[in-house]
Amino acid sequence: MYSNEEESSPVATWGHQARILSADETRALEKDTCVVSDFKQVKLEQEAQRNWDLFYKRNTTKFFKDRHWTTREFQELCDSIFTENDSGKRSLLEVGCGVGNFIFPLIEAHANFFIYACDFSKRAVEFVKSNPLYNPTVCNVFQCDVTKDDLSQLISEETVDIASIVFVLSSLHPDTMLFALTNIWKVLKPGGVVLFRDYGRYDQAMLRFSPGHKLMDNFYVRQDGTRVFFFLEEDVSNLFTKAGFKTVTNGYVKRQTVNKKEGISVPRVFVQAKFVK
Repeated sequence: MYSNEEESSPVATWGHQARILSADETRALEKDTCVVSDFKQVKLEQEAQRNWDLFYKRNTTKFFKDRHWTTREFQELCDSIFTENDSGKRSLLEVGCGVGNFIFPLIEAHANFFIYACDFSKRAVEFVKSNPLYNPTVCNVFQCDVTKDDLSQLISEETVDIASIVFVLSSLHPDTMLFALTNIWKVLKPGGVVLFRDYGRYDQAMLRFSPGHKLMDNFYVRQDGTRVFFFLEEDVSNLFTKAGFKTVTNGYVKRQTVNKKEGISVPRVFVQAKFVK
């Protein structure tokens, strides 16, 4: 159960009020008390990389849309913010690059960045490197598990101007999220910015999980073994604060997305934020 997170709608709101559930939705969530066994949860953690490799084997580069919306949502990605005193390219790190849906629109637009991009999945990294737009003079893509590997062994400490972690933190086990953010903090320059967007609490994707997929409160496993966490605004700010960051902006993006196939309009909830070192 994935989200077309890139799809926009005519009406979107930004604010600090979490989505309020209907009585039926509340009852459905309260009934879902059975969690996946400890044995299976350990197995899911051990096989996390394999499950994402299989995901990209099945879907190749065709599942997610290119994220052209990022320059609209995050001004820091636009060349227009650079002043005449800027010299050389800025450095950008994308954590969880997948098959390049975030970086290739920037490369096509000749954004003034040297891009570092990493992903948990070796297969995803291979897809990025096989893309005709991939150019090692403007982009360095590598496999990395940010919940275990030391990013500073791959990128020098305090050299990255901007880091993005978009629909990535939610795929990690909650116990490993802080390590991942601390990893980013080490390679980010003082004053560097992290751009964040991910699934919000009570997003429709959360409500559609049937019983038997719950790992813990707000954390679920999909049919293919990949996992997803649904955040409150304060979950995100607390994690980043513990990792040493200061909050610039943090709130919910809420919109209605039309499912033309089923003929329904569904509520989408995301958390979008910026943090500074």
